[in-house]
Amino acid sequence: MVIVHPEVLVNQKRQPKAVLLPYAEWGRIMEALEELEDIRAYDRAKARRGTAIPFEQAVRGLKKKRVA
Repeated sequence: MVIVHPEVLVNQKRQPKAVLLPYAEWGRIMEALEELEDIRAYDRAKARRGTAIPFEQAVRGLKKKRVA
């Protein structure tokens, strides 16, 4: 879990308008989101029915398409 120390910025009516975070905390949040995206992509790929191909074969296929 990412621990954050936000500062809430308010307007003249004291309504919240923005959040200020230390840059290091922002970086940790972005890393956590990217990891979550990777996990979700993995879960979607595992849920699909189909045949998997080896990485090297996929690369060769992409190179052939690029040349053609």
